[in-house]
Amino acid sequence: MPIFAVHYTYSEATVPGRDEIRPVHREYLAGLAKQGILLARGPYPDGSGALLIFDADSAETVGKLLAEDPFQVSNLVDGTRVVEWLPTDGFPSAAPA
Repeated sequence: MPIFAVHYTYSEATVPGRDEIRPVHREYLAGLAKQGILLARGPYPDGSGALLIFDADSAETVGKLLAEDPFQVSNLVDGTRVVEWLPTDGFPSAAPA
């Protein structure tokens, strides 16, 4: 399956909401990780956003999963960019360089 990199962008205005919803957001993402759909996730150290790496059949599928993310449902993500990514190493599905 293709690998997708998802870049979330946050603003200072959403900090209180993200702090409140974060446990439910992380629980949702943990469920996707247990299913093998979400391969990696984490915030950027400067607080500007986060990176999520998905193993999914299409960008549409990723979009549907993101639409159910509690951060998205609560309008706490200012921007979302979904791009197909071709890792050359470091992931089980990576092709040799």
